[in-house]
Amino acid sequence: MSETGAGTKTEDSAYDVAVIGYGPTGVTAANLLGAMGLRVVVLERDAAIFTRARAISTDEEVVRIWQRIGLAERLKRDMLTERDVDFVDANGRTFLSAHPTPRGHGHPPQMFIYQPALEQVLRDGVDHYPNVKILLRHECLRLRQDTDGVELTVVGTADDSVHRLRASYVIAADGGSSLTRAQLNIGYEGKTYEDRWVVIDTKMLKPWPDHDKLRFHCDPARPAVDCPTPLGHHRWEFPILPGDDEKQLTTEEAVYQLVARYGISRDSVEVLRATVYSHHVRFATRFRMGRVFLAGDAAHAMPPWIGQGMAAGVRDVANLCWKLDAVLRGELPEAVLDSYETERKPHVREVTKRAVFVGRIITERRLPVARVRNGALRALDRIPGFGDWMQDSNWIPVARYEAGLQARPRTRATGHQIPQPWVTGPDGERVRLDDVLGGRWLLLHRGLPTAQPAWERLGVESLAVLPVGSRPAEGAVVDSDGVLLPWLAGHRVATLALRPDAYVYAAAPAGAQLPPPPAGFAPASRPATTTAQ
Repeated sequence: MSETGAGTKTEDSAYDVAVIGYGPTGVTAANLLGAMGLRVVVLERDAAIFTRARAISTDEEVVRIWQRIGLAERLKRDMLTERDVDFVDANGRTFLSAHPTPRGHGHPPQMFIYQPALEQVLRDGVDHYPNVKILLRHECLRLRQDTDGVELTVVGTADDSVHRLRASYVIAADGGSSLTRAQLNIGYEGKTYEDRWVVIDTKMLKPWPDHDKLRFHCDPARPAVDCPTPLGHHRWEFPILPGDDEKQLTTEEAVYQLVARYGISRDSVEVLRATVYSHHVRFATRFRMGRVFLAGDAAHAMPPWIGQGMAAGVRDVANLCWKLDAVLRGELPEAVLDSYETERKPHVREVTKRAVFVGRIITERRLPVARVRNGALRALDRIPGFGDWMQDSNWIPVARYEAGLQARPRTRATGHQIPQPWVTGPDGERVRLDDVLGGRWLLLHRGLPTAQPAWERLGVESLAVLPVGSRPAEGAVVDSDGVLLPWLAGHRVATLALRPDAYVYAAAPAGAQLPPPPAGFAPASRPATTTAQ
């Protein structure tokens, strides 16, 4: 450290990336960047993990991201999977039921979580990386950018010490009230809903019928969310109605009165905490300003109805971190960092629209409209698979990037993330596909490879996909689940150029040449990375 006057100290060494915020988005970024071998500093204003469970569910694509850092199986041990979703009327009768179906990412399609436990596992993962420095009880007071990086003025709230750090780039994952966004004078457009909700976290003392289902009680008098959470917890949410005393509604007596409507007594649950929050629909006017990137709630906020708030933040940093790594190593030009917002913002907007749509179904207060809703959806629910189709097709839209870091001309496959089945590797072991892809640029071939000189002279390796029953071979995987080859055929392609996040950069039919690599693409040799176990 060197003195700079007035009690301020400047670190002699600079970091590749500074991450502001250590919630699910920030801690995922720290793990991803740590596994890539980058020098990272994380700033978090709180001393410990926030004890209130905010997010309550996640999905298979997010767990696929956590698989990259070796934590998927450990995290899943603390999750509830394979749970039905029921929409019920004021009398407790189901008018729509769904059982989530997989989308091909290699993990259960929907999982309920207990956020404090999840964050602890992710933080334990970061501890494996000596290249990541964690500064708890530290806040960033000021950012100053120049041509070489960002200077951060940081205060240690435990002792009022002031430090100056330097980083090449900054990821601001400091929540909906982001101080970083405010410092940069980036707008946060949208609205806050008038309704406020009381969120109740409980410890389950004894089970009750349907305790293990996610139930949306679509009662016009007072809707409710009734959600199982793992590790012996259960979540309830109720709107605060006109005339309610908000402070009184969070008391233990009032909470038990609310849940008594659904047959829950003091013998069933112990109230751990009750708090009030508002629903927001907001988007930062830009996700990037120079060398600073907004991620998670700092960039966008959505209602909770489809459980995608945390998931969206994890997707953000999964998209951004490998690009930062590529730019810092000289593999790609800095201009590719603009593709972060280009790719992520449209998908977040679409997910938010779906969340608003589902919320309207749940919270409809007009009795005549609710009766029509109940009857229409009950009739549709009699059609086999309708509920599953509605959830899979209308709740969480698949991320397909229409623009950003991808080749032209586009194909059916361009901008899609390929599925992740189990495959048989060259050594005869069954593994998940991403563990073979290895988070690198790669050419994937259906059957015998077609030579791709423009890619091969840059050192991009190839991997052939062989049909079920084939013998394992070097440079190939066997499509053990019979998923990859039909996917390639269905998209009318035989060769893919995959980005490190398993999204299709370019594709070509059999015997054809791929479009050329990105401008300025210069793959560098990489040191072996380690992931938390």
